[in-house]
Amino acid sequence: MIRIIATFTVRPDAVEEFTAKARELVAASRAEAGNVSYELLRAREDAATLTFLEAWADDAAIEAHNASPHFTTLIPQLIALSTSDPVIVQYEQV
Repeated sequence: MIRIIATFTVRPDAVEEFTAKARELVAASRAEAGNVSYELLRAREDAATLTFLEAWADDAAIEAHNASPHFTTLIPQLIALSTSDPVIVQYEQV
């Protein structure tokens, strides 16, 4: 299993819009083959820091996700609502 942590720093004026679009991404991603889990979290001390916690069965599932219509449509919109590019790190169990 591969886990991904993707953290976005959102413009303060765009948090509500970002959250609405992010929830669309979560719902569509959870329905994908190979998705184990997909969550959206907000930092307790900073409402403008939002993080996706993802778990995928394998690399093929991630590749399919990254090519999906909801990903290719929504991720550019989420980045546009952010102050910088997201920080994305992939992890595997050791």
